[in-house]
Amino acid sequence: MPTTVYTDGACLQNPDGPGGWAWAVPGGAHASGADPKTTNQRMELMAALSAVRALDGPLTVVSDSLYVVNCFNKRWYASWERKGWTNAARQPVANQDLWRPLVELFHARNGKLTFQWVRGHSGDAMNDLVDRLAAEAARTQTGRSGSRPPAELGPPDKPERKRSTAASGKAVSGLAAPAGYRVVVFGPRPPQLGGYDDNPVAAQVCRKLTEILAGLRAVHPDLVVLTGLGLGAEQLGAQAAARAKVPYVPVLAFPNPDEVWPQARRASFRKLVDAASASLTFSPDKPTSTQVAARVIARRNDWLVAQADCALVVWDGKDRALGTRVKALEKRIPDDVWIIPPEA
Repeated sequence: MPTTVYTDGACLQNPDGPGGWAWAVPGGAHASGADPKTTNQRMELMAALSAVRALDGPLTVVSDSLYVVNCFNKRWYASWERKGWTNAARQPVANQDLWRPLVELFHARNGKLTFQWVRGHSGDAMNDLVDRLAAEAARTQTGRSGSRPPAELGPPDKPERKRSTAASGKAVSGLAAPAGYRVVVFGPRPPQLGGYDDNPVAAQVCRKLTEILAGLRAVHPDLVVLTGLGLGAEQLGAQAAARAKVPYVPVLAFPNPDEVWPQARRASFRKLVDAASASLTFSPDKPTSTQVAARVIARRNDWLVAQADCALVVWDGKDRALGTRVKALEKRIPDDVWIIPPEA
């Protein structure tokens, strides 16, 4: 039977703040360490790497970081290796100094190293233990280790996710957020997705979104997708939700945003609205100009970011506006932002 080890990372002021990492075997050994200037993702990685280095034989690493777990369960590492450790945007893979040795150890274990995801702060005793160890190391900048379970643990890194005013009830606009585990979808318009007609790029993006949503639904039965339902990736998100049998809620920036669209696209938009479990409108007033419309859409998108438990972003790594939104999402939910490259 493989040894099971739980891992976790923490960063008090993510990014570039003091951080800590920890691992622990149920009923057995544990270890933690610190870094004065780091990120949450690096600490999650360091926790897994330290555990694999310290523990021999078949091993199952249990982490609440999808960033760590999906690399192996979805074989991200294979694509990175094939492309010379560059990502879909042809940029160097981040945190290579930690990823490369972890992937090398994964290969060396030859099928005897597996990764399993656990939802953070969900009542799992071991996840709570390593969370507290990592938070302690981040606060004190001092690690510890032992052959038995640790005692005198401090408070957890995040006792509960603190939502913004919008997420806890109503936004500034008075819009109430739907209940459930909320996944928001962002992405480019059709020209960056192969065009306005059906094409291989849009079809592949929709397949990837469907696959991810189906997997998330198995973990989160109360899953709900929020989308602005604009042309392009936002509508693909609604289509993927319908395919994955996940309820979705269009959050329109203002009434009838499709009025200026061609008839065929208006028909598909209305079909998606009619099939939704609910529909929200951020502002009750129609914009008086394209500039006003852009400002309302920006505020609506900020509101969506504030609601997110998880985000799916279709992004090629080049669009600066989407890049800014990705940074905002990663600051708020650092382990739950999925980047889907727009490629066939």
